[in-house]
Amino acid sequence: MDATTAPHHIPPEMPQYGEERHVFELMQNMLEQLLIYQPKDPIPFMITHLQQDNDNVPKIVILGPPASGKTTIAMWLCKHLSSNLLTMDNLMAQKFSSLAAVAREHYQKMKKLSNTLLVRLIQERLREEDCIRRGWILDGIPATREQALMIQTIGITPRHVIALSAPDTVLIERNLGKRIDPQTGEIYHTTFDWPPESEIQNRLVVPGGISELETAQKLLEYHRNIIRILPAYPKILKVINADQPCVDVFYQALTYVQTNHRSNAPFTPRVLLFGPMGSGKSLQAALLAQKYGLVNVHCGQLLKEAVAGESKFGELIQPYFQKEMAVPDSIIMKVLSQRLSQQDCIQRGWVLHGFPKDLDQAHMLNSLGYQPNRVFFLNVPFDSVIERLTLRRLDPVTGESHCYDVLLPHSAASSRSAEPTLSCLPRVARSTQNARRIADA
Repeated sequence: MDATTAPHHIPPEMPQYGEERHVFELMQNMLEQLLIYQPKDPIPFMITHLQQDNDNVPKIVILGPPASGKTTIAMWLCKHLSSNLLTMDNLMAQKFSSLAAVAREHYQKMKKLSNTLLVRLIQERLREEDCIRRGWILDGIPATREQALMIQTIGITPRHVIALSAPDTVLIERNLGKRIDPQTGEIYHTTFDWPPESEIQNRLVVPGGISELETAQKLLEYHRNIIRILPAYPKILKVINADQPCVDVFYQALTYVQTNHRSNAPFTPRVLLFGPMGSGKSLQAALLAQKYGLVNVHCGQLLKEAVAGESKFGELIQPYFQKEMAVPDSIIMKVLSQRLSQQDCIQRGWVLHGFPKDLDQAHMLNSLGYQPNRVFFLNVPFDSVIERLTLRRLDPVTGESHCYDVLLPHSAASSRSAEPTLSCLPRVARSTQNARRIADA
């Protein structure tokens, strides 16, 4: 057999290492940077990129119509994330940039900035150390689709894009009451956000271009452009309703920019279900295994199969079964480790239930390298657990348990109670307590 076509046995620790260290994302980011900048010598370039360690810094674009509050939200995010706010005004106001001086002169003559000059200003600013280390937030940029495409062409790719939205009538009303603090740049409103300090009140100024007619013209231009900008960011865009308190808008924006997008990395599910007796772990595990093609790993069933198969572990387990004693954790972990190390579990993933049953077992599972990446605690009230166990019946033919009034099949075999209510009360209480301890940890 050709060795290149033979089945590859992947050690179980390899996928877990890749997920924990984000190896796929690391390689993907480096490849993107190589393709964007196309350095003549890629090795020093990649070393520099890794030393910068800035793959996860904020890279945010905030868009919105006039008076939607985008500048306020951008400033709050900037303070909260310790990032850098980039606006057209502060890009042109850079003191030690010859390009900014050219931009100011151009703006004074033309009353606007060319797309090429604006993009060059952004590119120059993003190369500075503070933007590399702490990221950036673009406020109101790009304003046109042409700007969006030019920014993408030079390799500036935001990680999150927020578009604020509100009815035009609300925005016009807001704009009429807009006031600006010339010292701090903070924006206030005569009705919705008036500063309590008299010193700030006295220095507030009325910005230009906020009349109803001027605002309506700006809104018309914004709507004409925004429908062509948003398709440039299909997978990283979130639209937030700005017709609500500014604090609520801010927390929605903050929650979004702090979330990571779904990775394209190969993913092997390692699911752990735990909860008190009667919480439905076995049923949910079977449904998950069926829907997602996972291996259903029931710890108790593994022990029974080891005994039935007369394996070396079964010989160790059988005396404990005969004496109705708990099997030691060391033996359970050997059986479980043997099953989770098989190729079907490594390639397809697994859903584990019935173990761990206490905090020590949970630590033991993690220490041996079988740390789950999805954990679900099935929280069921104690009274409901007792009711479920009271109605549980065991099929002596298949060994499956069923709830008498829900899933009981029409078969005479399902007749014996699986759990005598009084005798199982201490076990139920103990399992509930242990499950909650694991959940709290």
